[in-house]
Amino acid sequence: MISYRPFYETLYKKNITEYALIFKHGIPANTIHRMKHGEAITTKTLDVLCNILDCPVSDIIEFVKSDS
Repeated sequence: MISYRPFYETLYKKNITEYALIFKHGIPANTIHRMKHGEAITTKTLDVLCNILDCPVSDIIEFVKSDS
């Protein structure tokens, strides 16, 4: 399972809000909503977020092995 936990940690470390991503950087609110609910986003979106946050992909997503 893909987790977006690192994304929220990165936002906190870089002192960037979801509001700033949406209104300053043009990230669609739906994208933030999808991430909050653990839904898929595109690799293009990952690329854009990495550029905005100046970070590697691992600072946005991580793989968490399920127990099943």
